[in-house]
Amino acid sequence: MVAGGRRKSIAFFISLGVGVILVVLLLYIGWVLLGWRNPVLLFFGVVLVLLVIAGVVLNTTFLVREIRRNAQHDAFINAVTHELKTPVASIRLYLETLQSRSVDEPKRQEFYRTMLDDSDRLLGTIEQILRTGHAGHAKRGLHVAPIDFGRIIEECLARARRLYHVPAEALSYRPGPPVTVQGDEEEVRAALSNLIDNAVKYAGKDARVDVETECIDGRFIAVRVRDNGPGIPKAELKQVFKRFYRIPGPLATRVKGTGLGLFIVRSVAKRHGGRAWAESEGDGRGSTFVLELPISK
Repeated sequence: MVAGGRRKSIAFFISLGVGVILVVLLLYIGWVLLGWRNPVLLFFGVVLVLLVIAGVVLNTTFLVREIRRNAQHDAFINAVTHELKTPVASIRLYLETLQSRSVDEPKRQEFYRTMLDDSDRLLGTIEQILRTGHAGHAKRGLHVAPIDFGRIIEECLARARRLYHVPAEALSYRPGPPVTVQGDEEEVRAALSNLIDNAVKYAGKDARVDVETECIDGRFIAVRVRDNGPGIPKAELKQVFKRFYRIPGPLATRVKGTGLGLFIVRSVAKRHGGRAWAESEGDGRGSTFVLELPISK
């Protein structure tokens, strides 16, 4: 049903473009060639031809955007399908093993831990999809309360160590002065978790992620998440915060994801009166993502 709607949308733009081109030809023949001796007809004919040409350009632009958007939606559906099916298949396999054969207690506990990790991964994907549905709605109410920013960061780091099975020293934290942020704790936690998860996933098996906070002018708290990953081309630094967007290339195939994490980060920052941006010195030089939020007075 969705694919049919996309095809109809693309067919509409193509038909519109063809129709506009026919109008150009008719105007050119009828007004410019036949009415070239009449200055008034010639003037209006040229103006209309220019307007129609502008319409063709705009129509082509919208068509290209629609095709790109459809491609991003397809990639998102494929990624979500993988992110949902993989942990479910893993949990099912362990449950079938426990059901069909006798397993000693240490192995049983290992199975339980793995199933819990897969459940956390599955729940995280579902929460991310649901959160994206209302992330862009500025009018949605925030459950504002004082937030201990440092505590939230430490909890997110502990979650990432457990979820991705990385050693404690791979994730370092250098806290700045203790501050309190006035905001929605659930949303702020989601933004910080997405930044840290993103850094760990793209850094790979030898991940080294440094997290630090600093006060800016006594008004904002900035958390910087720096990784030793492949880096980001300068042309992509703003694009990565768009919904469903993933940097094209082999890295997007190796690192699984939905293209929603950084969109959520930017949406949370905007709703709290802050901002988010990315920094990178280029290919192979790592990346730094910054989340800046106002400090409670």
